[in-house]
Amino acid sequence: MVNVLATRHPEGTVHGDVGDSTVPLRFSSLSQEYRVLRERAAVLDLGGHGLVEITGPGAVDLAQRLLARDVEYLTSDRCMMSLVLDESGRVVDQVIAFGREDGLLLESSCGAGARLLDHVLAHAEDDVEVADRSAELTVIGLEGPYAWGVVGRLIDGELASLPFESVVDTVWDGVDMIFARTGYTGEYGYQMIVPREAAPGLWAGALEHAQPAGQEALELAMLEVRQPIPRHEVTPGATVIEIGANWLVDITKADFVGRAAVVEAFESGGGRRTVGFTGGGDVPAPGTRVLAGGQDVGEVVHAVHSTGLGATLGLARVDPELAAAGLDLTVGGLGVTTLTSPYIVPKSWSIPII
Repeated sequence: MVNVLATRHPEGTVHGDVGDSTVPLRFSSLSQEYRVLRERAAVLDLGGHGLVEITGPGAVDLAQRLLARDVEYLTSDRCMMSLVLDESGRVVDQVIAFGREDGLLLESSCGAGARLLDHVLAHAEDDVEVADRSAELTVIGLEGPYAWGVVGRLIDGELASLPFESVVDTVWDGVDMIFARTGYTGEYGYQMIVPREAAPGLWAGALEHAQPAGQEALELAMLEVRQPIPRHEVTPGATVIEIGANWLVDITKADFVGRAAVVEAFESGGGRRTVGFTGGGDVPAPGTRVLAGGQDVGEVVHAVHSTGLGATLGLARVDPELAAAGLDLTVGGLGVTTLTSPYIVPKSWSIPII
């Protein structure tokens, strides 16, 4: 996917391929962008998120089949996060579903737009129209403990205090936009879905009040609050339970693609579990073995150096009885300690919107 804002990124921006998209990984340094996101307000280029529109008489029925959470009462002023699964219960993607007057708009995770579109098309019937809106629209995000102030200066102060997962259609500089209170990092978060031709102007306007943060800072902050990152955590054969994303699935829902497999995983209680850890020295690679008392009990799924902790922070998939906080394990020959989430307490939890 071509990034419409790439030519507006500052000189020296480091770009990288994530799935089907090229995205800004860093605009300056990871530590600087992380601190902006955690302490002030960051502007996010979310152009790597695909947008799939579902309309027609069968739109809600299709969404009910595809999303693992109930969207029957998802009105045009609400949005919600959900998993999309295949028939075997494996994760296709993690999406934000926006209720619209004539259907739904699905926002993919970074770099997964093409995969999501293919999956929706494969299940669509004649009473549904599926459209890839990624060529027409793009997403710009705001996150941070003072992101609400940027919203007030950039668009409208009343929008800053919207309830979580609320959506409004509004106008910025004569341009129609979908504005939502969302968030990936535990900080105050907002998204603006705008026509691609208007995105450079909105990006420039947002940068008058905040600083940009790239994908690396965003994913680090997501990891710290245990927000699932599908591209790092969805490993071959892992169930929703093993990944730890069962909060994005509603097994009380009568039917959805993959439900039987998910229910079986819930009822069997088998498989490993994902737990956070910190410590050690160098950041271990995915697949590094995890030991307890010299016995192999699992493997590293994803790990980074956490600016907030000043140490390695990672996820390991381990035997169920070891998925608890405060345990001492060994990763790559070095000692680590398991954690309970969130691993960092977001500043926004103590900052009121005024």
